[in-house]
Amino acid sequence: MTRFPCVRCGHPVQRTPRGEPRKLRCPRCRYLIYDYPRIAAGMIVVRDGAVLLLRRAHAPRLGCLDIPGGFMDAGETIEQAARRELREETGLRVGRLESLGYFWDRYYIRGFGYFATMNFYYLARWRAGAPRAADDAASAEWVPIARLGRTGARLAWKHMAKVFREVRRRAPFG
Repeated sequence: MTRFPCVRCGHPVQRTPRGEPRKLRCPRCRYLIYDYPRIAAGMIVVRDGAVLLLRRAHAPRLGCLDIPGGFMDAGETIEQAARRELREETGLRVGRLESLGYFWDRYYIRGFGYFATMNFYYLARWRAGAPRAADDAASAEWVPIARLGRTGARLAWKHMAKVFREVRRRAPFG
């Protein structure tokens, strides 16, 4: 089990292995926090029957296909986080958004272990400009909606298969 220092007294703390919700409790000072999920937001950009996907430039999941997105910053709305991540990773800006839903997954941090993520996605139509890979993205590519999750490429996160099913279910976007 992974250990890390208590934020209050510095004593080694560990996550509870089971239970709902999981907890982080210091055995010395009894400081307790709940192991809540982290919120992430992403953008499904559609252009001429294709979706914009990225190849990850860094660990975790280096080289895997990913959806433009990332963790929400304090003070942001979920929509603001999705727009910021799209702009940081591709340089694109989009207009009106349609909520696609949220999808559960998990994320690993060395020295901490896995934590739950709640991933919110929006659908947006491409308006103009060429995506340029930046920040966490090594490259950007347009993948036909019919081929989402069926290209043989490794997906960065397990929940992406569910996201792609929902995108195909909603197509065409008229």
